[in-house]
Amino acid sequence: MAESYKPHAVCVPFPAQGHINPMLKLSNLLHSRGFFVTFVNTDYNHRRLLKSGGGPVGSPDFRFATIPDGLPPSESEDSTQDIPSLCDSTSKTCLEPFCNLLTELNTSASEAGVPPVSCIVADGIMSFTLKAAEALRLPAVVFWTTSACGFLAYTHYKYLVEKGYIPLKDMNQITDGYLETTLDEIPGMKRIRLKDFPSFIRTTDPEDFMLNFAIQQTHVSHRATAIILNTFDALEQDTLHALSAAYAPLPIYTIGPLINHTTTTQAAASLWKEDHSCIEWLDAQHPGSVLYVNFGSITVVTRQQLAEFAWGLADSRKPFLWCVRPDAVEGSGAALPPEFTAEVRDRGVVVGWAPQERVLKHQSIGGFLTHCGWNSTIESIANGGLPLIGWPFFAEQQTNCRYSCVEWGIGFEIDNDVKRADVAAAVRELMDGDKVKKMKERAVELKRKAEEATAPGGSSSVNLDKLIKDVLLR
Repeated sequence: MAESYKPHAVCVPFPAQGHINPMLKLSNLLHSRGFFVTFVNTDYNHRRLLKSGGGPVGSPDFRFATIPDGLPPSESEDSTQDIPSLCDSTSKTCLEPFCNLLTELNTSASEAGVPPVSCIVADGIMSFTLKAAEALRLPAVVFWTTSACGFLAYTHYKYLVEKGYIPLKDMNQITDGYLETTLDEIPGMKRIRLKDFPSFIRTTDPEDFMLNFAIQQTHVSHRATAIILNTFDALEQDTLHALSAAYAPLPIYTIGPLINHTTTTQAAASLWKEDHSCIEWLDAQHPGSVLYVNFGSITVVTRQQLAEFAWGLADSRKPFLWCVRPDAVEGSGAALPPEFTAEVRDRGVVVGWAPQERVLKHQSIGGFLTHCGWNSTIESIANGGLPLIGWPFFAEQQTNCRYSCVEWGIGFEIDNDVKRADVAAAVRELMDGDKVKKMKERAVELKRKAEEATAPGGSSSVNLDKLIKDVLLR
């Protein structure tokens, strides 16, 4: 296909690890279907990607562009930016540079061999892109990188405010049992508790930025041409029916899990340098014997929490692979006690960051201690069919944990006030316990259904075809 006749998708992730990764997978899928792709990073994250592992390598028809995020220079380029600040800044400052980029792409099209921009695919919380799409009369799809249940929970923030459930009357309601309040009236969310809603409801301030940002972004999504979700029908059917009713007549396309697809570009997606030596260590372990521990790209723990997890893992006497980011501990480096390192040297490996999907696929991995971020949750289902222990930190991780443990039956949760004895007991239960057998069976069943969804003729494969034909190429 001649370059000038190719459809040209401009893909815009929210500038955080958990959003860049799925958007890049989707971009690669579009590229494999004949699209010219321009992938738009922020300047800050593009520098981090270059630093982490050689950086994104494009091709003549898969290119990278950058726009500023509007934030002042960071003290360190190895740390995660503050999420509320990023949300505020991108929503207020990124429209103009993004419009300038689109103009540049279109005006230089004929001389640079770049086809005119024909569609925009943007993260669900980068809704400023919709204004640009409307001005150019382009189809614009919003890609919510949350679970369907997490997205549905956000859409009900406004309802919770209107009914007086939130904001909280005082912060004591976080610990006095109020968050155990069960709601029966939320369509698609059976007996959901307040504590299972994304964590931004845990505020006493009616003007809280993240609370109102979520309300605004879910509302603005109605202006898109379509919505994409990285999930599959068999996993979240009731939730998807409720979302479809809420956003009708806007089409919602489930196209996940976005993994295991052949990519036509070798584009690096990790903001941290991956330590591949852990794979060699896993190769030497017994099948199903190792616990994988990773709390994601944003979670920040206290030194006390780090110590409780460390000694809990040590006391469990189980082999483990643990990712501890350099910026994972409040106020200081993520230093583990030397006594801990000595105690676990024969059965535990700690790395800064790991190639997660390779780890989850590895035959030595038998369970996952996770923050229940959506990428981690669906990658665990689709790659490993693994049971999990949930320790949600913020945002919709609480919702994902609830669904993983209660609705899907693939794990159990440990208390936020983490204690080493509880960690040790939970790890032993996950790796050896009788009650986990059904969780393992259920996880393997969901893995099979995920494979069916992405196979030719499967629900997600068919939805991707429809998305391209009915929306992106229209």
